[in-house]
Amino acid sequence: MKFSLLLPGLFALLLPSPAGAASTKAFAGARIFDGTGRAVIENGVIVVQDGRITAIGPSNKVRPPKGAQTINVSGKTITPGLINSHGHVSDVEGKGTGATEEGVRQQLALFSRYGITTVVSLGGEEQAAFRVRDAQETPALSHARIYLAGTVIVAKTSEEGRRMVDTVAATKPNFIKIRVDDNLGTTRKIPPNVYRAVIDEAHKQRLPLAVHFFYLDDAKDLVRSGADILAHSVRDKPVDDEFLSLVKSRNIPYCPTLTRELSTFVYEDIPAFFTDPFFLREARPQVIAALKDSARQQAMRVNKMSQAYKAALPTAKSNLKKLADAGVPILMGTDSGATAARFEGYFEHLEMRMMADAGMSPGEILLSATGVPARALKLKDIGTLEKGKWADLVVYDRNPLEEIENTKTITAVYIAGNEVKR
Repeated sequence: MKFSLLLPGLFALLLPSPAGAASTKAFAGARIFDGTGRAVIENGVIVVQDGRITAIGPSNKVRPPKGAQTINVSGKTITPGLINSHGHVSDVEGKGTGATEEGVRQQLALFSRYGITTVVSLGGEEQAAFRVRDAQETPALSHARIYLAGTVIVAKTSEEGRRMVDTVAATKPNFIKIRVDDNLGTTRKIPPNVYRAVIDEAHKQRLPLAVHFFYLDDAKDLVRSGADILAHSVRDKPVDDEFLSLVKSRNIPYCPTLTRELSTFVYEDIPAFFTDPFFLREARPQVIAALKDSARQQAMRVNKMSQAYKAALPTAKSNLKKLADAGVPILMGTDSGATAARFEGYFEHLEMRMMADAGMSPGEILLSATGVPARALKLKDIGTLEKGKWADLVVYDRNPLEEIENTKTITAVYIAGNEVKR
């Protein structure tokens, strides 16, 4: 008799949980910018299960499932997690993060605390970063995702370039990266016959090629030669109709990295952002102290390269506006992490502020950090808030569509539906 009374309870323990069990989250009441370019959803609901979005829409069409953990985000704004299309994660001036998977994860966690849920690292990562990337397709993920270019190609001959591409391709990168730059006339630039061989070999390996460059004439020839991603700005002269036609006809994405230029001269004085609480919450005090050193500041004031990059920044901004207005795909990227003075996480928000100063609207900027790079760089299942995509999202107290500075009002970050500890 006792057995028969216990049996139904035993069966209840063995039966699978209903679809609306507590493992399901529902974000209810927020304004939703989904990254697709479609209209904003007011008073929206996002349902997440096993790390992915199962439903999204206005509250009169989508309701939290029975038993779901409902997260009240009324009055707030949600966007997809932000994508930095040009960053670096591993060893930076002694941080020593590149050698271990834990070190890489720590740096990715730093990015994620600033709402940057994906980093496209264009060179310099070690094998630990590849292992972290290979383990990120999981509902348990709680740090930023990473995609990799592998070792940057710096060949002197076509044959060497092809061999280097094959070597890098064997590590299974997401991209190949080359540098076509003479560093303002101080170094030898990779010649066209070599970079054309590298581009050709990368395409044979079915890998898109990203290029570091500076000059307009180089950018034109690189696009004609098949480069897939322009990873910096044209900075020597205004872009012309020929260039606009080239990049538009080939749908080449353009990543301006304005903060890269800023970092080369801004520490000639104490920058205003050194008092920003959003910056100070993560910035390393020893790095700040070094950048405040008066001798270092004076050296930057008289450094020819620093001042040349300073003079080039207005051209980069003007060119960004022309390209954006022409409909070229713009990718938000910073080159952060390449040096300790390019502060990961914070520089992405500073970049968006500079993009606004260049004349882009908040909506255009948010698209450049979400749906546009996901589509242009073929980053699967991220970048937009749609059914079936990973639930990487950022919750803001104030609406960044009204003022891009409001991206600093982050109240929560989720990756695969998991809240990031901040």
